[in-house]
Amino acid sequence: MLGKTTTRKHIFNVTLAICAIALVYSMVGTVFASGGLADELLIKGSEGVPLISLQEFLSNTVENTGINAIVNGQESVPDLINPAVIDIVPGWQRLFMMALGLLIIYLGAVKNFEPLLLIPIGFGTVFVNIPGGGMYAEGHGMLRIIYDAGVGNEFFPMLIFMGIGAMTDFGPLIANPKTALLGGAAQLGVFFTLFGVTLMNFIPGIDYNLFEAAAIAIIGGADGPTSIYLSSKLAPHMLAVIAVAAYSYMALVPMIQPPIMKLLTTKHERLIKMKQLRHVSKAEKILFPMALLVLAILLIPAAAPLIGMLAFGNFVKQCGVVERLSKTMENELLNIVSILLSLGVGSQMTPEKIMNLNALGIIALGLLAFAVATAGGVIMAKIMNLFLKEKINPLIGSAGVSAVPMAARVSNKVGLDHDPSNFLLMHAMGPNVAGVIGTAIAAGVFIATYAESAAKVISAAVH
Repeated sequence: MLGKTTTRKHIFNVTLAICAIALVYSMVGTVFASGGLADELLIKGSEGVPLISLQEFLSNTVENTGINAIVNGQESVPDLINPAVIDIVPGWQRLFMMALGLLIIYLGAVKNFEPLLLIPIGFGTVFVNIPGGGMYAEGHGMLRIIYDAGVGNEFFPMLIFMGIGAMTDFGPLIANPKTALLGGAAQLGVFFTLFGVTLMNFIPGIDYNLFEAAAIAIIGGADGPTSIYLSSKLAPHMLAVIAVAAYSYMALVPMIQPPIMKLLTTKHERLIKMKQLRHVSKAEKILFPMALLVLAILLIPAAAPLIGMLAFGNFVKQCGVVERLSKTMENELLNIVSILLSLGVGSQMTPEKIMNLNALGIIALGLLAFAVATAGGVIMAKIMNLFLKEKINPLIGSAGVSAVPMAARVSNKVGLDHDPSNFLLMHAMGPNVAGVIGTAIAAGVFIATYAESAAKVISAAVH
């Protein structure tokens, strides 16, 4: 082998390269060391800049690589509960969180789980955990600017509700107002979870207060913007894991709901066919959002901002005189805000906020809340059938959660699986949009009850 011309040429080239590297190393080390040619090579105005040798340059380069930061680095961060206490975050935890971000991207891009939300959340998670990246640096980090601008307050969730209103057709709910009870019954998951939080506190290492319990419970409504809106007021340090749990369970609706629906219904009930909905006039569709807003103002003022933005978007859609505004709300504006909101949520996915028992408890409680909400809607439909002459297919009760329109599509799919001619989609949209209103009302109840006390506690912790 050694006698071959190609091999000899290869060995000669490698040897020459090694010699060249050694020559450059010795020359540069001499040039940039103190004395020698250094004084002659100085750039005007840089006389006070310390000179470094090649060894120091290479050493600094290695120390500032992401690999070194992950293996040997650590970061000091304020404690979530008591900012006066400093927690140490080792580099390997940053690596774990970046891997989690890539998993979220995979679920969105490959498995098609709520991709419009999970993909930017995943990238936000990766970005915020880049060692030394500074994307959440106070004052100038891009993700910090996004979070401060609209995620850590009510701005982005309000705009999302406006866009949802512009996309929503309340016709099925107006045509069959009985289905509003199904949307209300699905809120059972929200309030049932409050008791689950109490039980969780008996587990060593898990500790939730009442404000955090209310923010966690709203996951049962399966409404991402409302979860962010409420947690930003009652438990901002838990916003990330609450938002991710809410959006994740919304994305998993096709997997979570069908087993519960089938368990709680008989084959005969799943085959119930409902009459075609009556025609809803344009006047009814225009008056509905205004009536909804007035009722919210009179009865639950704390929920009026969310419901008001929903009503505003829907009124713009239904009145028909500002089509440009309606299309902007439901398309360009909603898409832009969704991207920013999702990146802002991802920016909260840091080790000190996620890698603890409280965060794992939120994931478990969120699943419980979602399951109970689904069951609550189905059971309410079965109870209503005891008194109704025209029976309701209990499958549409599961659409009482506010995951619009995924939950309604799941109700329709399960119905079609048992009878290909039984189309339940429009019937399921009634409880589905009622669920949006119901979750906003539940959030309003929590805000009216706890927001003022929570603000005092948060302010005291900061100062």
